[in-house]
Formats: sequence, structure tokens, C-alpha cells
Amino acid sequence: MFEIQPMNAETYRRQTRRSTVIIALMFLALAMVLSTAAVALFGEPGGDNLRFNVGGVFAALLLTVTLIRGTFWTQAWMAPAVYGWQLKRSLMSITNVMHQVTAAVEKGDPSAMKLLRFYHLGLSQMHQLDGNSSDHSQLTREMDQHKVRMQALGIETEQTQLNPAWLESIKQAPL
Repeated sequence: MFEIQPMNAETYRRQTRRSTVIIALMFLALAMVLSTAAVALFGEPGGDNLRFNVGGVFAALLLTVTLIRGTFWTQAWMAPAVYGWQLKRSLMSITNVMHQVTAAVEKGDPSAMKLLRFYHLGLSQMHQLDGNSSDHSQLTREMDQHKVRMQALGIETEQTQLNPAWLESIKQAPL
């Protein structure tokens, strides 16, 4: 279950830039070392060694992904990037069924209304963290209208957790 956490946008951007640079430098170093090693071990002097260079880069990519998902994912220096990735994945899971969510909201389905509120809050935070203020004004109007409707129905508006049961109920509902 994903939960929206308060986060300073400047700190988030600074920390995600740092983790991106660390991973990019690590990938470049691995690609150079593995490509050089592949050419040294399997290549021909003066021959066409492109396939060994490409193989070294591909191996570096696989090793980098493995390190990120296996070792770095739980490190403190990666926490903001992991949070951003999880936030965007959560929002995408809702975006994929948005037509069903909006139809259920129109019918007054409480789960759909909570899901849409979570989506609004998460999208608002994503815009803030990414520094995307252009889309925020239109979102604010939609958020306010939906919040008023939820309050009128007596539904809690602080929906900071994505409950997977809400998504399942939307997916199972007839169109």
C-alpha cells in the first residue's frame, strides 16, 4: 500500500539529481571496464570488435539494473528517487482505469471517489516535486470541486494511502 509522504521539492530534486549522477557514472565506468575486458579477452587485434564493445555495454546495463533493484533500492541516498518512482507507478495504475474511475465517481461510488481524491493529491505532489507549475492550476480547480463533492457526501478527503481494494473494485465494476 503506497502512502503519500510530505516532501520538500527542492530537497527531492537535489537528491534525485545526485542519485542519477551516481548511477550514470557507475554505468559509464562499468560499460568501459566490461567493454575493454570483453575486447581484451575475446577480441582480435586490429579486427572488428564492435560486438564485444556492445556486449560489454549491454552487460553493464544489466549489472546496473541489478545493482539498482537489488542493492541500491534500499539505500538512503536512493529513497527520494524510489519514492518518486513509486508515486508515479501508483498514479499510472489509476490512470490506466481512469475512464472507469470517472464513470464510478459520476454514480457516487465511495471507493471511486476516494481513489480519485488520492489521484488528485498524488498528482499535485508529483507536479510540485517535478517543478511543473503549468498543469497545477487546472488540477487545483478539479481537486477543489471533487473535495467539495466528497465533503457533501460525508467522505473523508484526506486520502493519502492508495488502497489496492479500491482499484480492484473499480476494475470489477461493470461499465
